[in-house]
Amino acid sequence: MRLYPDTPDDRGRAVAKDALVLLTLFVLAWLALKVHDTVDKLAVLGTGVHDSGEAVQNGFGAAADAASGVPVVGGEVGDALRDAGAGTGGNVADAGRAGEDRVHDLANLLGFLFFALPASILLVTTLPGRIRQVRELNAAGRLLDTSSEERRRLVAMRAAFTLPASELARHTKDPLGDLAAGRYDRLIEAAYDAAGLRRRPA
Repeated sequence: MRLYPDTPDDRGRAVAKDALVLLTLFVLAWLALKVHDTVDKLAVLGTGVHDSGEAVQNGFGAAADAASGVPVVGGEVGDALRDAGAGTGGNVADAGRAGEDRVHDLANLLGFLFFALPASILLVTTLPGRIRQVRELNAAGRLLDTSSEERRRLVAMRAAFTLPASELARHTKDPLGDLAAGRYDRLIEAAYDAAGLRRRPA
């Protein structure tokens, strides 16, 4: 299977386009990663809130442990302090943890979108043409069969009657005269060149 034309100019253009597409995909992936990392750093705010809430809860817990040793009312005071710690610091810690999770989710979403949307547009605009070129190259390679004299004549006729004059002029000064005289080589070369192929030695 041919992936690239045989002719140097066409081959160079196809390789350059493919390289540009791959480079663009790499740059998009790099940008998406940077966006993800930048947004993800905002999770430090939620981490700070979470840590503060835990510190408050731990402080109430330490006070509750100390109060529990007081005779008669120590148990009730300790339980009240633990409930207060859970109601204040615990809620703050939970809110901080939820904030962290939301920032991480947002970072993942933005990173994905920054890559997926432009990459999809790029591939939708370039991939069909590239696939069509590969198909045409391989189809032309099968159709331009010059294994017999009759097929050589048919390929020469196809070139003489269908190729633009400017394309023919690069190979022969008198395409119809060459066809009439049975000089098929230049017309066959023109047909191969127009398809982006080079004739293989017989």
